[in-house]
Amino acid sequence: MASVRLRDVYKVYGSHIGVRGINLNIPDESFVVLVGPSGCGKSTTLRMIAGLETISHGELWIGDTLANDLPSRTRGTAMVFQSYALYPHMSVRRNLTFSLKIAGFSKSEIEQRVSHAAKILELEPYLDRKPSQLSGGQRQRVAMGRAIVREPKVFLFDEPLSNLDAKLRSQMRLEIKRLQRRLKVTTVYVTHDQVEAMTLADIVVVMQDGRIAQIGSPLEVFEHPVNKFVAGFMGSPPMNFIEGTVIAGAKGGRAFAGGGLTVPLPRERFHHLAIDRPATLGVRADDIVPDGHGVTPRSAVAFKAAVSLTEMLGNETLLFFNYNGHDLVSRMQQPREVMPDEMMTFSINADRIHLFDSKDETSLSFKTQKAR
Repeated sequence: MASVRLRDVYKVYGSHIGVRGINLNIPDESFVVLVGPSGCGKSTTLRMIAGLETISHGELWIGDTLANDLPSRTRGTAMVFQSYALYPHMSVRRNLTFSLKIAGFSKSEIEQRVSHAAKILELEPYLDRKPSQLSGGQRQRVAMGRAIVREPKVFLFDEPLSNLDAKLRSQMRLEIKRLQRRLKVTTVYVTHDQVEAMTLADIVVVMQDGRIAQIGSPLEVFEHPVNKFVAGFMGSPPMNFIEGTVIAGAKGGRAFAGGGLTVPLPRERFHHLAIDRPATLGVRADDIVPDGHGVTPRSAVAFKAAVSLTEMLGNETLLFFNYNGHDLVSRMQQPREVMPDEMMTFSINADRIHLFDSKDETSLSFKTQKAR
């Protein structure tokens, strides 16, 4: 297996810069997910690692080998595409063996590798079927099997679950994670789905406009976003934001005033902020607690609002409302029927709030700043 290192990597298309100076260390045997909105450069980065895109500037190392000019077939990588990319006229067995035959492996070696991959992915009953006779999940397993038989140093996944329904995506996420842990292959996975990123990754790489916005564990990126973009992108539903100002709080502390609310700021994270500084308050739906539906926060800031829309999700309900011109969402953990325009009391958990600079949108949390 191998680590992957990108050093000041750029990808330029004429006058457009697709990837801007990426520096990234991907440890051996790790599962790294590149996540971000469409056009952020994540798939371009993956294709540069695979050798399907040239590197305009910088260095790509796979293990101890500088891979910039290596042909794709000699890099020790194997890629699984969103579209499966199976040969429709070939059986599953022939799809699995094709690349090995081209590479000149012996018949016995090919049989051993195909048998191993088919057993791992539970494809043995389908080896003589053609792709058209398989479900979407089975086709994706064949695509993964075609990568496994090559015994690569690095697995590359380019949004492999986008064509599957919600239930099957959830099942395939588990299969991919189990497979990676079993084979212990360095894996780089691209997705725009932050749920996939949070559930699959050892390391999450959040990308924005061709750059890396933040690198960290799923929990670190979720709990300590370095800027407003990361905070709003990671988490479902997106974080609520309210514009306002830092004001003097109790006992020499600080508070946030904005949107008709005054929220005390946790002293250990925000004691350093200047009075009258413009700021953006961030609070997740889980931390706006409806009265009677969850534990009332220890540091609660209560207010009332009329619920305009609900989304029933089974074991929880999302409540949408407007408060002083700000559209907000709360998560109800113990669902009940909520009538249109019903007035409810909500409590913001002041211990769990985030604060961002109004101009450059970076986190103002003292702890997050120290961790960068």
